[in-house]
Amino acid sequence: MDMNADKFSKLKAYYKELLPSMTEESWAICQNLLNIRTFKKGEFLLKEGGICNHVSFINSGLIRYYYIAEGREKTLCFMNEGMYVSEYASFLTRTPSFQYIQALEDTELVETNYENLQKLYREIPEANIIGRLIAEQMFIRINEINIISTKETIEQRYRRLINEQPWLLQKVPQYMIASLLNVTPEALSRVKARMNKTQKAPVMVY
Repeated sequence: MDMNADKFSKLKAYYKELLPSMTEESWAICQNLLNIRTFKKGEFLLKEGGICNHVSFINSGLIRYYYIAEGREKTLCFMNEGMYVSEYASFLTRTPSFQYIQALEDTELVETNYENLQKLYREIPEANIIGRLIAEQMFIRINEINIISTKETIEQRYRRLINEQPWLLQKVPQYMIASLLNVTPEALSRVKARMNKTQKAPVMVY
């Protein structure tokens, strides 16, 4: 009996949702090319200058992407359970990354390396479809982040965060939230104060 079978169950369900026609035979081949890896809170999956060697599915935990500019951390995004994590440009081109990828909680990943992924693409037709769909999802996510960061105000972005990822506010320090919104922690505090004041303002009836 494969002791890792249960740890692969979330990924199998994810694949089946993407491609319901994936066969058990294809999954068996895929499973043999996967590994379980764990990271303690604060450990890095990748540092600037390193080459990303894995594409990983998050079984549990929380991941932050960030880079350093002018001596300050700039948070790009957070990834949690059920999402894929990789520095995909570095992974595909085999070139050094400018990003850091860090576990913010104890994290368990299901991962495959570059060589095994190429083997999957050669041996399993479904893998090419799933790989494309995952890459498209990652691209859409990055594109959304870029658009939101340039078109929305800080208040709008913070409200979006509250609506779409409220769990982040409980798990992530405020300075990281501020970094994600590209403001100082002090500026974020002022935004929160203004929003609270607006919410508490009495409704005038005429």
